[in-house]
Amino acid sequence: MEKVVTAILGGGAGTRLWPLTRHRAKPAVPIGGKFRLIDIPISNSLHANIDRIFVITQFNSASLHRHINQTYRFSVFSQGYVNILAAELTAERKDWYLGTADAVRQCLPRLLEPNPPEVLILSGDQLYLMNIAEFVHTHRAREADLTIAVKPVTRAEAPGFGILRLDPSGRITEFHEKPKQAEELDALALDEQTQAGLGFPAPPGSYLASMGIYIFRQEVLRELLVGSSTLDFGREVIPQALGNYRVFAYPYDGYWTDIGTIPSFHQANLDLTLPLPPLNLYDPELRIFTHPRFLPGTKVNECYVRFSVLSEGSILSASRISDSIIGVRSVVRPGSVLERTVMMGADTWEPDGADPVPRGVGHDCHIRNAIIDFNARIGDGCKLINAAGVQDADADNWTIRDGIIVVPKNAVIPPGTVI
Repeated sequence: MEKVVTAILGGGAGTRLWPLTRHRAKPAVPIGGKFRLIDIPISNSLHANIDRIFVITQFNSASLHRHINQTYRFSVFSQGYVNILAAELTAERKDWYLGTADAVRQCLPRLLEPNPPEVLILSGDQLYLMNIAEFVHTHRAREADLTIAVKPVTRAEAPGFGILRLDPSGRITEFHEKPKQAEELDALALDEQTQAGLGFPAPPGSYLASMGIYIFRQEVLRELLVGSSTLDFGREVIPQALGNYRVFAYPYDGYWTDIGTIPSFHQANLDLTLPLPPLNLYDPELRIFTHPRFLPGTKVNECYVRFSVLSEGSILSASRISDSIIGVRSVVRPGSVLERTVMMGADTWEPDGADPVPRGVGHDCHIRNAIIDFNARIGDGCKLINAAGVQDADADNWTIRDGIIVVPKNAVIPPGTVI
């Protein structure tokens, strides 16, 4: 396992997650109160004893670089590393990354320099915990050239994924990237043969979708990419590989979600607040690693808290908090109510009186269905509840996407504001 190399795709510009990606790459977006999205694929790799990891990125990568440099420092006796491969223009390469396959092709000399038997390709914007070691062992046992992690999705979800069919042995026989037409979707619905290859029951009417998690034999990855003009794994590389290589599926029935939009990001966080969350962050065998902050515990002064996650270093006073994530160093002042809110917290504590509108949530505020980014300042008496049910709107210091209010990083909401 220690010879495998992991390549984590940092994603594009993250326009659908705007304004959370205004100042940061998508994998650097905070999640769960104390983690970053990039911690998920790195932790999954490390649990499988794969510690030669490359993160491929090109947009707003400064904060991602900082987080990785501060977090993933291995022992001097270890061969492990987490290296950033940022897009760069050279005499040989005149373009930025133009797609997932193009990004890996441009980085291929670096990825193959350790001469790995396999290259594991993960996404930097997904939330899941997977037994990667079992994934690799299954790939080897089948003598596969390429193995793709797959899971059942609904018909409504299918147009957003690569949809495939299996034979009873689990080998992929068809692959269609993001099918949109009703006739095509009808033909790709889960049939008895694909169900037999799946290995566990799937809901009626399901489709089998690629999770964007791949493992290639080194020689096969080289053959498919070098000298080719293909740009994307789903649209081009995988369909081309089916006829000439042994391409298998690795069925997965655990929790997995793609953090691509503001609603999906908001819901993925709120899922973590459930009494029995679909993703178990409390499994001692599958911990998520992140930057150690050495903060004191959260201080709760006469608050009502229901179904919420409170991260360390926060101070909550005489407030009501329900179905919410409270991030590190958050401050919520007396009389305020937070419902279905993701509050990311702050980079540092701020002395009292340092600013007319202090960091955190002021007195007597009401916030519902919102995301409050790092270091935001919500003045006293603000009502951020979108009572009019607006779906999309933009202002200098706030945004609404699909009905969810987003207060960007470092934004200031003046006292008494009603949104």
